[in-house]
Amino acid sequence: MKIRVGFGFDVHALVPNRELWLGGIKIEHTKGLQGHSDADVLIHAVCDALLGAANMRDIGYHFPDTAGEYKGIDSKILLGKTMKLLQEAGYSLGNIDVTVAAERPKLNPYIPEMKQVMAEVLQVDIDDISIKATTTEKLGFTGRQEGIAAYATVLIQK
Repeated sequence: MKIRVGFGFDVHALVPNRELWLGGIKIEHTKGLQGHSDADVLIHAVCDALLGAANMRDIGYHFPDTAGEYKGIDSKILLGKTMKLLQEAGYSLGNIDVTVAAERPKLNPYIPEMKQVMAEVLQVDIDDISIKATTTEKLGFTGRQEGIAAYATVLIQK
């Protein structure tokens, strides 16, 4: 068995007049994340970690923001396509560990639903997905509520 680890990172600015999507669910908030797709930083970080672990480049390579077909796309679709790429290369998922850095909104109440949605998309056990939320103690762009960042680590096996 071949085991590989991947790391992913994503960040998007918080802006008015956009929906906030994180972990595949819509969260009520005064601002949303700016981006070509739905700008779900959590899912984008996971996609990058999965692709990196398999040495398959990154999310921008497979789903470029210059392609009209991805304008406004639901990131759950990108996650499903990413997992399919890995499966076609002979990989399966071991586990995912994600940390989201956001001052607001408070994310802990939404984590169980995020895990459930992602487990369904990836067709894995919910216990294979860990999602944590933290603040940056009002420091930096996340602390000033200018954006949200996500960090993901994954384990895959062949």
